[in-house]
Amino acid sequence: MKDSSVRIVSLIPSGTEILAALGLTDAIVGRSHECDYPPEIQNRPICTAARLNSNGSSQEIHNQVNNLLQSALSIYEINIEILEQVRPTHIVTQDQCDVCAVSLQDVEKAVANLIDPAPQIISLQPNLLEDVWQDIERIGNIFEVDSVKLLEDLEARVKICQQKIQGLSLKELPTVACIEWIDPLMVAANWIPELVNLVGGQTLFSASGQPSATISLETLIATNPDVIVFMPCGWDLDRTRQEARLLTQRPEWQQIHAAQSGRVYITDGNAYFNRPGPRLVDSLEILAEMLHPEIFDYGYKGTAWEVLSADELIPMAVV
Repeated sequence: MKDSSVRIVSLIPSGTEILAALGLTDAIVGRSHECDYPPEIQNRPICTAARLNSNGSSQEIHNQVNNLLQSALSIYEINIEILEQVRPTHIVTQDQCDVCAVSLQDVEKAVANLIDPAPQIISLQPNLLEDVWQDIERIGNIFEVDSVKLLEDLEARVKICQQKIQGLSLKELPTVACIEWIDPLMVAANWIPELVNLVGGQTLFSASGQPSATISLETLIATNPDVIVFMPCGWDLDRTRQEARLLTQRPEWQQIHAAQSGRVYITDGNAYFNRPGPRLVDSLEILAEMLHPEIFDYGYKGTAWEVLSADELIPMAVV
């Protein structure tokens, strides 16, 4: 980076990860309350807060989100005082999902009240893997750093996965349901179907580049996936395990092929899958391990994903 006077506030975790991967960590002077990776950015001032209680159940969080949106309130708020203190030259945000992070509209309002000259707003809106590559290139160009090597490394890892599954027959490609939220039941979309298909799975319910959709448990059972992957937005492995029981301990869950064959998985959806940055390639490799353990072993099991054990899939006895 040529200009040492650049001061970046990142209000979205994937943006922070892109900046760090491009060697711009030292230029980050502020972050959102959700930006937690890489670890060295955790001492930066926090510029946002959530207006909801993220410790509630999936249904409670869903209801809080709906109530806020219906009241025309943003789910997140920006701390203008901290922004004024850190005096950013650039703010990285997103314009894809009002539930995921601070919205572009909120940032524009905040900047209107800020120091002069106003910081440049960089808004990301990825729906596919290619969009993430373009975001990395765009951020590299804005800050005059080379993104070529990073992109080459990421794309090479994707190609390795593709090459390793080339010999598989259609029968060897399992059908996969990726669960992004528990109550209401939502299936992951955007870049997730693309990741599943790249590593030898057949995506159910979702189309690449489309928003996530709500389905019924009856539909999930009727479609009878070979593999089910829980990847709730914003939750780590332990929280996902806890919430997954809302579904897995219902008696009808045992009708699903994935449950019968022990192919129900939980993941750290917060660190991976739901952050459209460099770690989407880690997410791809995690899916590869789950879908084709006979081919792939990257070492993510136990930290990024786990098999839901048989006792966690057995319905609770009625007392």
